Amino acid sequence: MSPLTWAGAAAAIAAAAGVAWIGHGLPPRPVTAAIVSAAHGAESAAPIYYRDPDGKPLYSATPKQTPDGRAYLPVAADDDAGAGEPERSTDISVPAAKGERKIKYYRNPMGLPDTSPVPKKDSMGMDYIAVYDGEDSDDGSITLSSGKIQRTGVKSEAAQMRRIRTLVRAPGTIQLDERRVSVIAMRAESYVQGVADVTTGSRVTKGQPLMEIYSPAISSAAAEYVATITSRAIAGLEPYGRGSRQRLTNLDVPEPVIAEMEKSRTVPIAIQWLSPRDGIVLQRAAIEGMRAQPGDVLFRIADVSTVWALVDVAERDLGSIGVDQKVTVHARSYPGRSFAGQISVIYPQVNKETRTARVRIELQNADLALLPDMYVDAEIDTGNAAPVLAVADNSILDTGSRQTVLLDRGNGRFEPREVKLGRRGEGYVEIRDGIAEGDAVVTSATFLIDAESNLKAAIKGFAEAGTKQAAGEGGMTDGGKP
Repeated sequence: MSPLTWAGAAAAIAAAAGVAWIGHGLPPRPVTAAIVSAAHGAESAAPIYYRDPDGKPLYSATPKQTPDGRAYLPVAADDDAGAGEPERSTDISVPAAKGERKIKYYRNPMGLPDTSPVPKKDSMGMDYIAVYDGEDSDDGSITLSSGKIQRTGVKSEAAQMRRIRTLVRAPGTIQLDERRVSVIAMRAESYVQGVADVTTGSRVTKGQPLMEIYSPAISSAAAEYVATITSRAIAGLEPYGRGSRQRLTNLDVPEPVIAEMEKSRTVPIAIQWLSPRDGIVLQRAAIEGMRAQPGDVLFRIADVSTVWALVDVAERDLGSIGVDQKVTVHARSYPGRSFAGQISVIYPQVNKETRTARVRIELQNADLALLPDMYVDAEIDTGNAAPVLAVADNSILDTGSRQTVLLDRGNGRFEPREVKLGRRGEGYVEIRDGIAEGDAVVTSATFLIDAESNLKAAIKGFAEAGTKQAAGEGGMTDGGKP
């Protein structure tokens, strides 16, 4: 409708309204808003419909007034793109004005493969959605108006090279290094004559006296050894009795005690028993005056400068870890502190109930902060040091059998592209094939755009099927013969 036509229509509305009001003897209601709205719509883009001025879901294809005399507001094509689809009745048909986008057809609002050349409603009363020229390209892309892009919050990010850092997390406990535990047990019947001021939990050093032992067997072997080396010294021979000395060694007499016998040529009544290593006393069973039988454990000492973290790694992560791999361990007792270690052993068995495998991690514990049976959490970095092409993890549309991203081609056009994925980590996923570095990939509102693409694909397939069916029926006469 031309501007003159709109102006004439507005004047006619005003004149008719004035005559009607005068005939009824009532003061004329204001019609200025209707005239201004109509003139404004004529001067700018032609409106495609009119909506209620109060925002109610009431629409009209022609100029209209509310019951209180206010004019419906005209909505142009550009305004419609930003305000959403109106609720149109099934008995209206809006002609395309000059400069207005042409409506090609109307599609089902629920995504069903059903289209209509005219506005209509579905079985639930929902209006069909208009599809304009340029919104159904043949290359699989979809074009959205700027209003829809702004409403849905579409954002894009360029694909770039980055290091994918994948962390495998596993809980566990601190355990003693089995190679650093020593037990002091008697190999012959003995009597404890005295115990040093050492208790469970005390820290001892190698060579520190722990207790004094009297043993008839040790005294007999010591006397024989001293007699041997003394007689050989008198005879001018090498002062060495190999057999007698070995007997003392077999009785587990400490080496410094044997060396003192060789030097003093005397047999001590009680033997001082020394600590075999630096460490912590885990067990003290020695009591002054007690009788110890062969095999009785009197002390148990462990070196805790190096400990193990035994963690349970999920079965699905076993393929990404290996021996000598670096690990960061966090103790729940020390928030914010981490301990560095490396994997030493992956135990060759999977727990059939928890579907986890035991992994041993060696940790340095110089300050003795890590205690046996303490709970820890391990983080194993399985990422590759080399950077790879990656995009944000939430930009992937995964159907299970195929993975897709949406490329932002600019001007509201988006193109789906199938990709092959690699590692995931820290919110990013590796792209092994499908896109190139620098391609703009949609990172938000991907599902909304994908829904539009799926609807369009379904409609296009239905339309093509309908065209083929119509072409087949067009070649037949009423009698079923060509």
